[in-house]
Amino acid sequence: MLTAIIDYESGNLHSAEKAFQRMALEENAGSVVVTTDPDTIAGADRIVLPGDGAFPACAAALRASGAFEAMVDAVEVKARPFLGICVGMQLMAQQGLEYEPTDGLGWVDGVVDKITPEGLSLKVPHMGWNDLVIDRPHPVLTGITTGEHAYFVHSYQMRMNRSDQRISHVDYGGDVTAIVARDTMIGFQFHPEKSAATGLRMIANFLSWRP
Repeated sequence: MLTAIIDYESGNLHSAEKAFQRMALEENAGSVVVTTDPDTIAGADRIVLPGDGAFPACAAALRASGAFEAMVDAVEVKARPFLGICVGMQLMAQQGLEYEPTDGLGWVDGVVDKITPEGLSLKVPHMGWNDLVIDRPHPVLTGITTGEHAYFVHSYQMRMNRSDQRISHVDYGGDVTAIVARDTMIGFQFHPEKSAATGLRMIANFLSWRP
C-alpha cells in the first residue's frame, strides 16, 4: 500500500513525511512517499495534500503542477482516500476569499474567509493549541474525543454551507471549522504532524481507513 504526499512547493514537508512514515511503520500500512510524479500519484492508495501560505498562490501552484490531474482523477474517479492539511484542507472548498476570490476544488460546500474572532484579546493568526469539539463521528476520529488538543496556525477558516460536512470545530471567539469530510475525503485545518499523540492517532486512523 502506498500513501502519496503531494509536493507542489507549498512548504516544508519534512515533519509531515516523518510523521506519516512513522505511523505507516507502526500500523503496517505500507510506504509513504513525497512526490510530484503523476504516475506515482495515480497508483497510490491514499493521497495527502498539505499546504502552507496564501490560498490563491497554493491553488495556482497546485493547478500548475504535474500532480493536479492525477490527484483529481485519484480522488474523484477512483475514490482513493484523501486527506487535506491546513491550506490543503482549505483548497477542498468551493472558493477562497484571501486577497481575491479564487476557485477551490469544490469537494466540500464551504468558503474560506478571514478569521474574525469576537474579543479584542484574540489575535489573528489563530496560532497554537486548541481543544477539538467533535460534531459527528468519523472513522478517522476513532479514539479521539472532545477536549483533545490540536496545533493550529492559520488566519483564514472554512465557513461551511453544509453542517453535515463539518466533523469538528474549535472555539476561537466563535466556531472555527477544524475538520471537514465528505465521502472518501477528509481535511484537517490543524497540523496533525505537530499535534502530538492526538495527531499521530489521526494519521494512523487515516492510513487504516477503508471508506
